[in-house]
Amino acid sequence: MRFGAAVLRDYEAPFAVEEVILDAGPAEGEILVRIAGCGLCRTDLAVRRSAGRSPLPAVLGHEGAGVVVETGGRDTGLAPGDHVVLSFDSCGRCRNCLGGAPAYCDRFAALNLFGGRSESPGRFTDGAGEALAPRWFGQSSFAEYAMVPARNAVRVDASLPLELLGPLGCGFLTGAGAVLNSFGAGPGDTVAVFGAGAVGLAAVMAATAAGALVVAVDRHPERLAQAERFRAVPLDASSAGLPGHIRRLTGGGAQYALDTTGSARLINDALRALRPTGLLGLVARLHTDLPLEPGTLDRGRRISHICEGDAVPALLIPRLTGLWRAGRFPFDQLIRTYPLADINEAERDCDAGRVVKPVLVP
Repeated sequence: MRFGAAVLRDYEAPFAVEEVILDAGPAEGEILVRIAGCGLCRTDLAVRRSAGRSPLPAVLGHEGAGVVVETGGRDTGLAPGDHVVLSFDSCGRCRNCLGGAPAYCDRFAALNLFGGRSESPGRFTDGAGEALAPRWFGQSSFAEYAMVPARNAVRVDASLPLELLGPLGCGFLTGAGAVLNSFGAGPGDTVAVFGAGAVGLAAVMAATAAGALVVAVDRHPERLAQAERFRAVPLDASSAGLPGHIRRLTGGGAQYALDTTGSARLINDALRALRPTGLLGLVARLHTDLPLEPGTLDRGRRISHICEGDAVPALLIPRLTGLWRAGRFPFDQLIRTYPLADINEAERDCDAGRVVKPVLVP
């Protein structure tokens, strides 16, 4: 089948919406999905800085949502017409997958970051028959259709706004999962969130929904205003004595802190803002050494990297849609939609901070 997709051919080039070809229908355990909307995530844009590790040309996109068109085999658990949110790929067989931690799959990097599954790489080509990287995060959903392992797909209620749900598969899942799964935050806990982008604001919403006191730190006034609308206490990232401000606001220090920025200065500030035994979670990929200042890990304070919010998507995504229905996780307020043809405009707006979460609609 032939359909439109946004192809990235060079690390410095814009996306080009062009015709691509799938040579065959779903294999055993796969589903073909008609994409209703796909979030544009900074992980997609980070391919430009991957120093050649991510193969091009490729169709990116890993926050897709859509309708099942066709299934491969009888054991997918899905049927044509089902509405699904697509999440990250995992093998389902390694120790971590079997232990309910698919984000730490032994093959996570190979399946998600470096071209996708290799079982049938020749099926996906451009209009001239030239090979494309087989699958990005199990999806390649900057497109009208995506061929997806059924394991990646989470069925959702058909009454939900399908075109907006894709970011629940990664960005919003990561921020909310860090708070609800990794921290297990609840009533009376204190959470400091550093960086009020898509992941950070999802963490803010999840923390307030859990009954925690939340402090949000960012350098953009409009992002702080958004966090305040979600009932967080806003703090400018450039404030002098930032850790002291957080300790006073939280009655002695935050029990949990989440850094989404990758900034060494803010990571050290976050550690200093923790109470004894507090936990700092990092979700951003670090590109340089991380120098920790003396005293930042004293008194039982801990630091840990969190991948995909420690989530089992089939469990967390329904929880988040339930919170949205109850008015307690209004993720739709962070989204601006763009036609797929306007993907380069969406990328510019995302880079410039003019939009929190762009969603591309084929």
